[in-house]
Amino acid sequence: MNERVIIESTQAPEIRSNRRNLLWLLAPLVVMIAAFWWLVAANPLASFNNGAPPVENLTVERTILDYNGLRLLVRGGGSEAMNIAQVQVDAAYWQFEQTPPGPIARGSTAWISVPFPWVLGEAHNVTLVTNTGATFDHEIPVAVATPVATSDALASQALLGAFVGIVPIVIGLMFYPALKGAGPSTMSFLLAMTVGLLGFLFIDTIEEALEFAGQSAAIFQGSAMVFLAAAAAFLLLMAISRREGRPSGLALATYIALGIGLHNFGEGLAIGAAFAAGAAGLGTFLVMGFTLHNITEGIAIAAPILKARPPLWRFGALALLAGGPAVLGMWLGSLTYAPQWSALALAIGAGAILQVIVEVTASMMRSHEGRMTGLLTTPVMAGMAVGITFMYATAMLVKI
Repeated sequence: MNERVIIESTQAPEIRSNRRNLLWLLAPLVVMIAAFWWLVAANPLASFNNGAPPVENLTVERTILDYNGLRLLVRGGGSEAMNIAQVQVDAAYWQFEQTPPGPIARGSTAWISVPFPWVLGEAHNVTLVTNTGATFDHEIPVAVATPVATSDALASQALLGAFVGIVPIVIGLMFYPALKGAGPSTMSFLLAMTVGLLGFLFIDTIEEALEFAGQSAAIFQGSAMVFLAAAAAFLLLMAISRREGRPSGLALATYIALGIGLHNFGEGLAIGAAFAAGAAGLGTFLVMGFTLHNITEGIAIAAPILKARPPLWRFGALALLAGGPAVLGMWLGSLTYAPQWSALALAIGAGAILQVIVEVTASMMRSHEGRMTGLLTTPVMAGMAVGITFMYATAMLVKI
């Protein structure tokens, strides 16, 4: 009985402390709710109303062309809900149908369907007019039928995605036996080349992510979304990779493949979206350029495992991890494209690539007893230069 009294007496102050903490946690929330209620009820902003129309913003996220005409997926981004009153196509007014009907709230989406007889291969300009008279233009640079999810279309995209994503990784990994007996200088050169090509990919990925972010609705805060997503991916992967010490060997090769795979997923989204918009016609030379551009990625994956003897299926898994996402990205890009998702995917890929750069650099430093001077040797500097130069030169083949 006495022990129970003692336990209850020692727990009482702790309970009272928890209640006080809960009260101090709820107090600011109650004040915030009361302030919002007063703002809505009293409407003090009415005195600032000088008759000017509300700020309106409308972004076209997706365009679909089929035998019924054209459909646009639009997202509202204004200060208030907005109404689309008229639709012009090539300076002529057309009847349209909105789904769902009514005002488009901030952040909400709606489909605008217009029975316009578009012409294959020609450019068309769509103008959306709101009930306040504001206009928003959207250009269709090349009118082509939007791909649909047929087995033939998906198979063709998978074949192309495999050729520009998986095949070059496999070719690069096939250099593994020839590099197996590499000495310390060659190893330093290959790891430094990995850092060089990943450094180029990081800059290129950030640039592409920002380009797509600029096309997305303002509500997504494009540039901030890109840098925050990249930072979050970098920190998350760093935390995962350091759970059991610094990664090396097969673990490091897996992280390299993951970073390259996320980058290839974003690239696949962009290629698929370009096909859907009729903005890309990949010729044989361009596909060969993509393949040549990505071969060094396979060498980069092989570099950390030259001292190991992984089974053959591991090489297949690494190739699928690095190149397979290009296929998935191409499917999603051609069927369900939106610029903010491409920007987000590329930003996550950039964060993963930066994490790999840090880990590979740390691995090279460990091989030189943790000294920074080990990164200033001739093989390391030459490897970085070769990696950057090769990626830059081959990128000229695929930029259109």
